[in-house]
Amino acid sequence: MAYRDLRDFIARLEKCGQLKRISVPVNQDLEITEIADRVVKGPRDQNVALLFENVRGHSIPVAINLFGTAERMAWALGVDKLDELNAKLSELISLNMPHGLIEKAQRGLEMLTALRHTEPHIVSRGACQEVIEENPSLAALPIIQCWPKDAGRYITLPSVFSRDPKTGRRNVGMYRLQVVDDQTLGMHWQRQKGGAEHERVARHIGAERIPVAVAIGGDPAIIWAGSAPLPPDIDELMLAGWLRGKSVDLVRCVSQPLEVPADAEIVIEGFVDPSDQRIEGPFGDHTGYYSLPDHYPVMRVTAITHRRAPIYPTTIVGKPPMEDLWMGKATERLFLPLIKLFLGEVVDVNMPAEGVFHNLVIVSIKKRYPGHARKVMNGLWGLGLMMLTKTIVIVDADVDVQNLSQVAFEVLANYDPQRDVLITTGPSDDLDHASLQKNWGGKMGIDATRKSERDPGPHQPWPEEIAMTPEIKALVSARWKEYGLD
Repeated sequence: MAYRDLRDFIARLEKCGQLKRISVPVNQDLEITEIADRVVKGPRDQNVALLFENVRGHSIPVAINLFGTAERMAWALGVDKLDELNAKLSELISLNMPHGLIEKAQRGLEMLTALRHTEPHIVSRGACQEVIEENPSLAALPIIQCWPKDAGRYITLPSVFSRDPKTGRRNVGMYRLQVVDDQTLGMHWQRQKGGAEHERVARHIGAERIPVAVAIGGDPAIIWAGSAPLPPDIDELMLAGWLRGKSVDLVRCVSQPLEVPADAEIVIEGFVDPSDQRIEGPFGDHTGYYSLPDHYPVMRVTAITHRRAPIYPTTIVGKPPMEDLWMGKATERLFLPLIKLFLGEVVDVNMPAEGVFHNLVIVSIKKRYPGHARKVMNGLWGLGLMMLTKTIVIVDADVDVQNLSQVAFEVLANYDPQRDVLITTGPSDDLDHASLQKNWGGKMGIDATRKSERDPGPHQPWPEEIAMTPEIKALVSARWKEYGLD
């Protein structure tokens, strides 16, 4: 389903008892973080979205923890359960040839219908420009400071719009933005991300400015799409449109040659000067540690537009579980069919919260030949941003990778450290403070599949797993009440 805007989604949450309005005064610095952190880590029935209606010094309310459960994240993307994303994309990209003329026509119509609704289109007016600030200042926005040793206040849930200076292709990314002063933001686009590639192209062709627009709010599918690890030439707004079942309406910016979602709450327009690099950070990140300060470009604000009564959505990251866990789970479920498209032996994938996305990926496979697990490890390291994964664990097809207890049992029972561990090096995440050096570090693959005489390397005869006979299981089930154990 397509939400009209952020407030449409908030209305659904409130109707379903998944939103708490807080009317008492709160501080944008640290206090909102502590409240939200307790809620997201608290009892399940108390984990609700929060709308702070009285932020000291501001008239704009702050929304947080909108996506803080699997259920709310699924609703945000138009489904009831996150696994439906897997089925939805699997059906769209299925490579099974349709049989018969009618089936072929139906399949073609389905594809055309899906694609027709993905292309964004430009409208003449948008709610995000109901108010155009004559003297734009970031101080007017209730931007929060998340953690005590952060370098300042940060915009944490943005959709950052830019275009390749050479090809004109649009990129939408979710990059944190540090408030430097009332007209300047630190732009933390990491080296492997689309925005950083636009900066490299600009340097190469000698462009002095990169037009940028930061959209805050809008349909939650648009917000999430900026975090999706898409290939460079695929438009994030087309993904959002497909999820919504309706194309995204865009409106032209008032001071930059860009377009932004017409129903966003707030838009900050400006430009990045590739030659103006400053220290950004530290920032309390999803690793549970403060990411180290480093040089990043800054964005100069040229305009701020917003609705007449905007809502400011934000998020916090830190030690899991947090709201970003479910944003990552949505990515995991949606992109599983694409992984299977390239690696057909993959059954399921789990990127557990404890691995904070890039530290651990657990994969079950249909093992068919010697070295199959290592083939999958290397294949995954070659797929887009999976290159940043530090540890990959491969298990057999019948292991439930979502059950960490079962995974731990199978791994510890089935692997030998000398034979089954692959140590290599490669690109690492910007936020991985344990890497050998920035953006470069070690990687480990563990083959925890059961071994047979076909597998290379020395190993003992593989034992048979313990299992009761079906006859005895049926007998005990039939006599269970006789035992008096009910």
